[in-house]
Amino acid sequence: MKILGIGNAIVDVICKVDDDFISKKKLTKGSMKLIFDEIEFKELFTNLTIEKTISGGSVANSIVGLSQLENNVGFIGKISDDEFGLKYEDGLKRENVNFLYSKKKELLPTGSCLILITPDSERTMCTFLGTAGKINKDDLDIKSLKKSEIIFLEGYLWDEGDPKQAFDKAIIHGKRVAMSLSDQFCVDRHKPHFLELVKNKLDIIFANEGEIMSLINAKNFDEVLSFGKQINKHLVITRGDKGAISVYNEQVVEVGIKKNLNVVDLTGAGDLFAAGYLHGYINDFSQKECLEKGTELSSIIIQKMGARI
Repeated sequence: MKILGIGNAIVDVICKVDDDFISKKKLTKGSMKLIFDEIEFKELFTNLTIEKTISGGSVANSIVGLSQLENNVGFIGKISDDEFGLKYEDGLKRENVNFLYSKKKELLPTGSCLILITPDSERTMCTFLGTAGKINKDDLDIKSLKKSEIIFLEGYLWDEGDPKQAFDKAIIHGKRVAMSLSDQFCVDRHKPHFLELVKNKLDIIFANEGEIMSLINAKNFDEVLSFGKQINKHLVITRGDKGAISVYNEQVVEVGIKKNLNVVDLTGAGDLFAAGYLHGYINDFSQKECLEKGTELSSIIIQKMGARI
């Protein structure tokens, strides 16, 4: 198997809202909020019209993108044997992804994420992790880890306890390990742990400019470049309208953005960028070609609703 993704198995529920909804619910536009109370989470759905339901989660979105590019890929994520769990598994299998988790009835339901799209195409996410956040080392198959060329992890999944042990097992048995920092909320919450992972345990790191600057407390982007040159890893950074950049040792490669796009929804832009980059990486593209493939896929996805090409 080329790439095995391990992440939160989340059913994405996409709804369009106005800016007043975001304000009234005291949400921060463009961020992801974790909700731990199932009743509170369900109340958010009141009077909303569901546009689309998709088998999602950040790394799962990337893995589907890689599958659509005809790569042999798999995914491990914890679901329950319930309605959303059945939909989740079926959704990935329809995309030719090897779903490598044997579901059973769990105490918590399958996780879900309410993705709120405002008129400016920005997405604000409210996530009830459910059983997805309870993934543990026993959920990971060592044979699958060892057979994969790259293990791809997401920052959203990292937490103390069982998820950390799952992370450690994946890193120990993986040939090469990639990770997305996922969200500035994650970076700020787990900064010392993420910094340790980036410096010492990962081979490829995906981040946007805000995330990486927060991680290393950078005052400017030159400090990010200096950090990237020091760590001897592939540091891949998206910079919004400034394009994307990769840093590996002393090599810095940069590409611009696609222009004149009809932006509909930014959901999945980073996930599909990672898919395009990793597709290039495992198929021996140059760094510039990897970045260009990532930019190509992210440009396609932001002109659609949801995170599926």
